Amino acid sequence: MGSSSDSVPCGAGSAGAPPVAQPSAGSSGTSPAAPSGGSAHSGGASVSTGGSGGSVVNEPRGPTPAANAVNFSFPQNRSSSNCSSPKLRNADVKAAYDKWKADTVTGDGAGGFLRVKRPKDPGLEANSTVSEGIAYGMLIAVYMGDQSLFDALWKYEQLWLDKNGLMDWYISGNGKDRLGTGAASDADEDMAWALLMADRQWGGKGSLSDSYLNIAKHQIEQVYNTEIQDDKLLKPGDTWGGWSTVNPSYFAPSYYRAFAKVSGNNKWNDVLQTSYDTLAKSLNAANKNADNGLVPAWCTSDGVPNAGAWMDGTAPTHYQYDSCRTPFRIGLDYCQNGEPRAQSYVAKTSQFFAGIGTKQIVDGYNLDGTARPQYSGGQSAAFVGPAVVGAMSSATFLPFIQDGYDSVATLKLLIGGDYYDESWTVLSLLMLSGNFLDYTALTPS
Repeated sequence: MGSSSDSVPCGAGSAGAPPVAQPSAGSSGTSPAAPSGGSAHSGGASVSTGGSGGSVVNEPRGPTPAANAVNFSFPQNRSSSNCSSPKLRNADVKAAYDKWKADTVTGDGAGGFLRVKRPKDPGLEANSTVSEGIAYGMLIAVYMGDQSLFDALWKYEQLWLDKNGLMDWYISGNGKDRLGTGAASDADEDMAWALLMADRQWGGKGSLSDSYLNIAKHQIEQVYNTEIQDDKLLKPGDTWGGWSTVNPSYFAPSYYRAFAKVSGNNKWNDVLQTSYDTLAKSLNAANKNADNGLVPAWCTSDGVPNAGAWMDGTAPTHYQYDSCRTPFRIGLDYCQNGEPRAQSYVAKTSQFFAGIGTKQIVDGYNLDGTARPQYSGGQSAAFVGPAVVGAMSSATFLPFIQDGYDSVATLKLLIGGDYYDESWTVLSLLMLSGNFLDYTALTPS
């Protein structure tokens, strides 16, 4: 689920369709200053002016050896044979993580555990929590090796289960009310992936009641049983959606490969196939996006933009705060698995965004590529970060990748709201620095 005011809640209303009230990106989010000048490098050592500020010479690089019951300690810095990476500082990632944690993680209203709050997002209750935020937090925690945070977020998630055993999507800040019911499939699949990574990261069960692996398998099963249409298509939630109601930014094909393997359910490969089929169909002459990769926020499985995906007929169909995540999710499948369909897709988005230039990327586009910014006065890490991650697919885009990394590492691209843009700052920097990995395919150092 995106955080834009024209972004659908990634969950269902009690009647089995999305509620009318929609999440909103924070127009009061901090406007970014100009990037601080990028990075300077000497030999193998990196000296950067982004992120936390000062310079670090001869900063240690990963992969950090396994130690103290952590198999993939930060940093790992594992380069992909398929993808190109910028010159970087792990201190930038750590600074982004520390800021995200300080600004969004709280024990208030968390039932004795921890949650990720949305502090500056007009249109939603102040400091409320969405399941998407818990999922992002679990992803960040497992890659940063923060087991206590990971466990506390999952325990909070368990307080708010719906009838299918998945988290209701929208919870009040005081921890007393369900403000939106029904699960959100993008959040649920991110949680499942994070749990799989937790099994490989720490093993065992930490402070949970069952092992990370068993919980992951159960989560994967529930997603498949309640959020997959006809064994093929990812729905937006467990109580609504189908062939006419699709959000392409929810597709996570790299996950589905791992889900099939760990669950023994090979039908996940059909979900993967349908994801790429739908993605391809959404890029066409009628939509005027055949060459730029700008997927509609909501469409049918045939790629036809569908404002009727919401009950009130106002579902966004342009490239907005949901859609902007697509190059990240699809780019993962090329970097991690060498999937040619992923490479073909991100080649389009990368050519488009590199042609615009990092500092000119706005927070919204019509499908034909014309700018349609939602907010003025700054940039959104949710747009810049995933666009740059997609560009990792080709060394041709290295100048764009480096410029994008340096801009995101300023930690100031927050026009879309502190919660959403800070989350995508950390996730993007993790991927760009070789730390957002498929642990199931790796051996600890």
